[in-house]
Amino acid sequence: MPPRSNPSARQRRLGAELRALRVEAGLSTEQAAALLDTTRTVISSTEAGRHGVSPQRLRRIASAYGSTDPPLTDALLAMCSDRTRGWWEDFRNLLPQAFLDIAELEWHARGLRVSTTTHMPDQLQTEDYARALFRAAVPALTEPEVEARVAHRVQRHRALDRPDAPPCEFLVHESALRTQVGGPAVLRAQLRRLTTAAERDNVTLQAIPFTAGAHPTPGQAVLYAHAPVARLDTVLAHRTPAPDDLHHTQAHLTTYHLHLDHIRHIALPPAKTLDLIHTIASQLPGQRR
Repeated sequence: MPPRSNPSARQRRLGAELRALRVEAGLSTEQAAALLDTTRTVISSTEAGRHGVSPQRLRRIASAYGSTDPPLTDALLAMCSDRTRGWWEDFRNLLPQAFLDIAELEWHARGLRVSTTTHMPDQLQTEDYARALFRAAVPALTEPEVEARVAHRVQRHRALDRPDAPPCEFLVHESALRTQVGGPAVLRAQLRRLTTAAERDNVTLQAIPFTAGAHPTPGQAVLYAHAPVARLDTVLAHRTPAPDDLHHTQAHLTTYHLHLDHIRHIALPPAKTLDLIHTIASQLPGQRR
């Protein structure tokens, strides 16, 4: 398959896993090239995600590297077999690569766990709420840049709205629920969006009250995406609306899995979360009594 000048997150992850399999087999790039009857350049390009891999070739690679994990091989085969053009490709050359990577990650996830402290979860933001966030960016964004980001963020709702949407857990700090991003009317509509999302069978929404005190990852948003096999899970932890780093190491996955478990434990149950949201909405200026 021809080289790809700008590989997607999924392509880069597939290449990284092929490199990991080669390293686990104790093979150098030269030795792998000899086994697969190719060149060192092709091996390196494939592992960087710049050179496509067919399902047939992937099976040959797994066999040559002595892989003994059929579920992992099946998951990798699915990654290289899926050539569907994702909706996020419409934003290529309009937004930073990180925005496309996150959308692609969410779309293919088998489950999502999200925690936020300073703002509402990206996946549940209304158009007006997202626009207010992006207009507050420093350095300032142009209006076309703002609108492109807003359109992309609203499109991310599709990962949750589709018939086969994965289970999604949202842990939202009370500070995010109370911060009037865009003003009272925008926040009121945003709170309604949360309560509507919470009605879905695949969505669990829990608030972290001020009374819960300290907790892991303060001021940091966390997105944990489950894959078909745990080895392919991915975590994104960031402090700004434009993250640029996806983590796959076992150390990162374990750490943030534990963090999210702890936060879930101290958060309000779903029913009390809705009570808190209704209370906050009723206290907003302009609310009809």
